Amino acid sequence: MSLPKQMRVAVDAMGGDNAPAVEVEGAIVSCREFGLSVTLVGDRVRLEAELAKHNVNGLDIDIFHASEVIGMHDSASDAVRKKRDSSVRQAFELVKDGKACAAVSAGNSGATMASGMVVLKRIKGIERPAIAQLFPTLKGQTLVLDVGGNVDCKPLHLVQFAIMGEVYARYAMGIQSPKVGLLSNGEEDSKGNELTRETNVILRKTSLNYCGYIEGRDIFAGVVDVVVCDGFVGNIVLKLSEGLADAAGKMLKREIVKSWVSKIGYLFVRGAFGRFKKIVDYAEYGGAPLLGINGVGMICHGGSNVKAIKNAIRFAHDYAKNGVSEHVAEKLSENHSVLIRRDSLPPTPAD
Repeated sequence: MSLPKQMRVAVDAMGGDNAPAVEVEGAIVSCREFGLSVTLVGDRVRLEAELAKHNVNGLDIDIFHASEVIGMHDSASDAVRKKRDSSVRQAFELVKDGKACAAVSAGNSGATMASGMVVLKRIKGIERPAIAQLFPTLKGQTLVLDVGGNVDCKPLHLVQFAIMGEVYARYAMGIQSPKVGLLSNGEEDSKGNELTRETNVILRKTSLNYCGYIEGRDIFAGVVDVVVCDGFVGNIVLKLSEGLADAAGKMLKREIVKSWVSKIGYLFVRGAFGRFKKIVDYAEYGGAPLLGINGVGMICHGGSNVKAIKNAIRFAHDYAKNGVSEHVAEKLSENHSVLIRRDSLPPTPAD
């Protein structure tokens, strides 16, 4: 898929928990701060009313009318098929037609993934797209995939996730030779389950800079740049991390207010706490790229705020500009010989 001449970002303005107010304001801020062009997709009357609340003079923002909305509790596959004029599907249609370079949605994540697959199709050679998520680490950032798109995987799927993650890290994150690790319950090759052991054998034969198994504690240490796992494990890692960051902040605040000494001490370190809060804030990372579709899609948290939408639009634009999807196809071709189905390959014996 060649890049569209018009590098606009199509935003599903009706999908999030606080739509369309957050999506509209996020689009406005992204256009103002980064000079981007945005198409808001959704109910024209509501979007025009929302835009009227802001000063949009000089900003390149337009509206594409879509009459339907897919709710958070709708069946993803049924909704995408039956609600053909939904805001999320029409956002991807704009990408397909070359009128946008990327689609961003804070709506139903399953419907967003299904829309991307139905409208844009998969990159040739990719069986299952994956949802990737950036995590803050001691060394910068680490990309983890899949974080919820595929709860039941085969070794071939995880190998493809590794290839897509490596390409994203190289071209979107600017890492020259990304280190790739497979998430397991120990570093030894004999650890893991049948899925990880077979995947480990295949990954060692690829052209990737594969470092073998890593453990959960290694993610935030930044031991590798790309962490590969199935969507069941990845989603638990994601939700646990979000919960831990939130709980740690509340526990710290509770301890600070217990004594006047702590309160005084806080005055000297509140700048550091503010910077830490920014590092672990999901809004700083915008959304999770949908890797493996023949185009660009960004899935945002349902409760995304203005900052998250703003950053998601910027990251989606950069993703498209760097041609990640095209480079994934190249990397698949490079590793074609090891991507043949290996259902008969015996797993490494467990302890």
